[in-house]
Amino acid sequence: MKFLLSISKAIDALIGAIGKLVTWITLIVVLISAGNAIVRKTFHLSSNAWLEIQWYLFGAIFLLAAGYTFLKNEHVRVDIINQRLSERTQVWIDVIGVLFFMLPACILICYLAIPFFEVAFVSNEQSSNAGGLVRWPVKLLIPVGFFLLSLTGISHLIKCLAFLTGHGPNPLRQKESDVTAEEALAQEIAAREAAKQ
Repeated sequence: MKFLLSISKAIDALIGAIGKLVTWITLIVVLISAGNAIVRKTFHLSSNAWLEIQWYLFGAIFLLAAGYTFLKNEHVRVDIINQRLSERTQVWIDVIGVLFFMLPACILICYLAIPFFEVAFVSNEQSSNAGGLVRWPVKLLIPVGFFLLSLTGISHLIKCLAFLTGHGPNPLRQKESDVTAEEALAQEIAAREAAKQ
């Protein structure tokens, strides 16, 4: 189990680094979007390439951050019934979900997306829009994103098995904070208002 947990830790480090990279991609998208809007409204100029790079980067954010979101246990869950069950039962549900739903779906999408990317790469597929960009980089994001998500699923599975065998904490309770982002923002605003008075 120690070896498996070391693999899980390495996967988590990789996914965490990619999550931090996506933060910077988000900033780049905001700057490109704002710059594009300012140039379009001020100078009445527009470029399909700049519009497409926004779309490509939005896709990168979604696909590359999916694994990070799962790692941080921030993905959408339907907990109406699940929260009433014991911790062990909740973890078993996650094990079944990862093994029989998440991993097969990720593997299937990777399997289908690789030829999709290869055709675009070999043919150097270009956007049909005037001045548009080459398409293969964005098509490469599909298998890469789902591969990273499947790695995160494997890491989560290892942590679930460690919990079930008594070798680790409950991975479903490992959020960095029990406070949601919205609650943290509300607390920060309240603290600033209190400091002003």
